[in-house]
Amino acid sequence: MIQWGDDNLNEDIVWSKFLDIIKSKIVTISYNTFFSETKLYKLKDGKAYIIIPMPFFKKHLLTHYGDMITSILYDITNTNYELIFLLEEEIEEEEKKNKPQITDTNVELSSDNKPTENYTTNSNLNENYTFDNFIVGNSNKFAQAAALSVAENPGKIYNPLFLYGNSGVGKTHLMHAIGNYVKNNLNKKVLYVTSEQFVDEFVKSNRKDENGTNFNYVEFFKNKYRNIDVLIIDDIQYLGGAQQSQQEFFHTFNNLFYDSKQIIVSSDRSPDDLKQLEERLRTRFSWGLGVNISPPDYNLRKDILKKKIIANNFEKDIPDDVVEYIASNIGPDVRHLEGAITRLIAYSTIMGGEKIDLDLAIEALKDFNNKGVGEKNDIHRIQKIVAEYFQISVEDIRSKKRSANIAFPRQIAIYLCRSMTSESFPKIGIEFGGKDHSTVMYSVEKIEKEIRENKDLANIIEKLKKDIGVVN
Repeated sequence: MIQWGDDNLNEDIVWSKFLDIIKSKIVTISYNTFFSETKLYKLKDGKAYIIIPMPFFKKHLLTHYGDMITSILYDITNTNYELIFLLEEEIEEEEKKNKPQITDTNVELSSDNKPTENYTTNSNLNENYTFDNFIVGNSNKFAQAAALSVAENPGKIYNPLFLYGNSGVGKTHLMHAIGNYVKNNLNKKVLYVTSEQFVDEFVKSNRKDENGTNFNYVEFFKNKYRNIDVLIIDDIQYLGGAQQSQQEFFHTFNNLFYDSKQIIVSSDRSPDDLKQLEERLRTRFSWGLGVNISPPDYNLRKDILKKKIIANNFEKDIPDDVVEYIASNIGPDVRHLEGAITRLIAYSTIMGGEKIDLDLAIEALKDFNNKGVGEKNDIHRIQKIVAEYFQISVEDIRSKKRSANIAFPRQIAIYLCRSMTSESFPKIGIEFGGKDHSTVMYSVEKIEKEIRENKDLANIIEKLKKDIGVVN
């Protein structure tokens, strides 16, 4: 035990000891997600100032680890500290205000974690999708942390959890990971279904039995979807158009939500853009936490490829320059990336076990390497034409740079993407550096207004439209 006064304590030593202890008390994925990037800023006046990487860590760490953190710090320093969680940018402000950020660290979970009787429901979970094998990068770090928060405390935080983004960015993996964590660690009832499965089962529940009624089928349906602890429903956008199924899901949602059962939903677009769904459903999806998962960047794509290669024992056969080529040319869809590896291995085998090098990879993937990227992507095509017109790079258009010579062309490109394609606001935002859909809407409205007031701009827009041509 370190028994110095606050002024003599070495924060680095204290936190190093703290991390060693808490690492031994919690599962690895929880440690890596919530503690590995924390730092102890200072211990002063009975307060422990802890630096965290994301804003929502404040509530999560306080609610679910507050007592443990306080206890471990007491064991190390013989002092009970009040916990103050800060972002890096808040440190200066905190020093000026010197205000406590929390009032109570004695938060207890309910005893709701007992094994549920009759745990016989088929969860439909894919056991291969876990937090341990989910590759984390800048584009999905927040989503992974939020998903783990829900998995550790289903029904108590971020309910519902709404994950949205392009196909192949990891939504389904995270949903299964939550389900597997809950099932294996909390012994609760979990059910994963796609929206198509939900509709199909609801329709079947309306068929008549031998007595000319459907009471038994309806009862079975309701028990299956409401007598559970966690409902995971994938691709909710496909519920659009099925009015009766939407009504049933609305009642199922209410039943689970008001019983503090966890609901997890995924879609290819944000709740606001699910126009085919009833407004009352869209409103409920916004009650909890919505997380937009952006496509993986270049570094994350490389990490995903390397993980796939190692998992299949190919690491000695596929050199780094081939991995870099695939990461640069196959696009952001994880399924396409993994498919490229499978295709490459198959091609090498068919060619008599020929050694895999860059030339072989180019040949094997020549008809595969533009799926989802380049000229075939309408948004990318518009970005390229606008960038060429204004003599800036596509990277600038997709960046977060705010200089006028870049921001204005970016807004024009966003406007053209919205007016000339059928892509949603979130999808367009993703392709412009992960911008929020409200930012995309603002850009569109601004350009629409300026076109009406500025004939020169209107002429520029018309020229760009002609250069772009008809976009399907």
